[in-house]
Amino acid sequence: MGSRCPATTRRRAMGEPVPTSPGTESVPARHSWGEPPARYPAVPAPPADSGQRRASLLVTLILGALTALPPLSMDMYLPALPQVTGALNSPAATVQLTLTACLAGMALGQLVVGPLSDRWGRRRPLLAGLAVYVLATAVCALAPTVELLIAFRLLQGLAGAAGIVIARAVVRDLYDGLAMARFFSTLMLISGTAPIIAPVVGGQVMRITDWRGVFVVLTGIGVLLTLVVWRLLDETLPQHRRHSGGLRATLRTVRGLLGDRVFTGYTLTGSFAFAALFAYVAASSFVVQEIFGASPQTFSLLFGLNSIGLIGVGQLNGRVLVGRVSLDKVLAVGLAVVIAAATALLLMTTGVFGPVGLAPVAAGLFVLMSAMGVTLPNTNAQALMRTPHAAGSASALLGTSSFLVGAIASPLVGIAGERTAVPMAVVQLVCAVAAAGCFLGLCRPGHRRGA
Repeated sequence: MGSRCPATTRRRAMGEPVPTSPGTESVPARHSWGEPPARYPAVPAPPADSGQRRASLLVTLILGALTALPPLSMDMYLPALPQVTGALNSPAATVQLTLTACLAGMALGQLVVGPLSDRWGRRRPLLAGLAVYVLATAVCALAPTVELLIAFRLLQGLAGAAGIVIARAVVRDLYDGLAMARFFSTLMLISGTAPIIAPVVGGQVMRITDWRGVFVVLTGIGVLLTLVVWRLLDETLPQHRRHSGGLRATLRTVRGLLGDRVFTGYTLTGSFAFAALFAYVAASSFVVQEIFGASPQTFSLLFGLNSIGLIGVGQLNGRVLVGRVSLDKVLAVGLAVVIAAATALLLMTTGVFGPVGLAPVAAGLFVLMSAMGVTLPNTNAQALMRTPHAAGSASALLGTSSFLVGAIASPLVGIAGERTAVPMAVVQLVCAVAAAGCFLGLCRPGHRRGA
C-alpha cells in the first residue's frame, strides 16, 4: 500500500505499463469491455526487503480480517440462539429472522458500498462502514426486544458488507493476473478459518456471560479493526481512476458490467458454486445428526475437517497450481469434481447403492467442499481481471449475486423434511451443473483461448 508495496505492484495498481524481463510481457490495465489479453501479465516480483515483506503480510492480514468479519458476525451468534429465544420471550422462528436479516444486509450492502468505493476511494466508505458496524453491534448488545434486534442485525449486515466488497476491490487495485489469483487463495486461508472458530469462540463467551456478551465481543473486534484500517491501510484507488457522477453513472457502470458476457459468466459460475456450498451449510447439521444419529461433537469434527479441506485445496491452488496451469483449466477441474461428488451423494442418498452409513456421505461432502478451494477464488480472480476500472462495482455484483443465489438455494434442502438428505444432494447437483453450464456457455474458455 503506498510506498510499502513493491514497485511492480504499484505500477500495475496505477494502471501504468510494467517493465518486462525476458520471457514475460507487459500488459497495461484495461479500460474497456473488450476481451482480456491472451496471456497473463507477469506476476509481481517478491518484495525486495524485509520491510516490504512485512508490509505485504500486514495488508494480507488486514484484508483477511475484513472478509472474516461477516462470518464471525453470523457464526459466533449461533450458540446463543436458544438463549435469545428465552431472554426476549420470542418464538424460535422470530429469533431466526435475526440471522436472515444479517444475511440479507450483507447481500444488499455490497451493492451500495461497491459503487461508492469506485467514486470516493476505498478508505472512506470502508471506515464509514466499520463505524456503522460498531454502532449497530453495540445496539444489538443492548436490544430490549427482538424487533429491535432484527432491525439492527440488518444494519449490522449492511455495514459489515463493506469489508467483503472493498477487500476484493483492494486486491484488484494492487494485483492482476496470476498474482491476484494467488492472493485470493491466501485470503481464503484467513477468512476460511472464521466459520470454524466462530461457533467455538461464541460457545466459550457464553460460558462466562450471556448472549449479549457475544455482541460485546463483536463490538470490540469492530473497534479494533476500525483503528487498524485507519492507521495502517492506505488508499489504493488513485484519484484519476475514480468515477464521477451520481446514480445515473453508477447504473451505467453496472449495466456495462452485466453487458460483459464473460464477466457475467464468471459471476454466475461463482454464485451457483457458492449456492452448492450454502446447501451444505444449511443441511449438514440435520443430515449428520438427525439422519445418521451422530453427536454434536462428531458434527463439529466433520464440519471442521471439511473447512480444512477447503482451505488446504485453496492453498494448493495459490501456491502450486497458479502460474503452472491456466486458471480456466483449474476451474474446469474443480467444477467437474463438484459435479462428481454431488452425483455420488445423490446416488447414495436415494439408495442406489443400498443402505449407506455416515462415512461414505461424509467423504462425499469432504470432496465437494474441498473442490470449492479452487472454484471460488478462481472465479473471483477471472471476473475481477476484466474490471480494473470498476473493481468496487464488480466486487459488489460478485458478492451480492453469491449471497442471493445461496439464500434462495439453502431453504430448498429442507423441502422434504428433516429425515432425508435427497433434497440437499439434488440442490447441490443442480447448482453444480448450472455453474458448469454458465462457465462453458458464457465464459467459453476454449474459444477465448483460441482467439
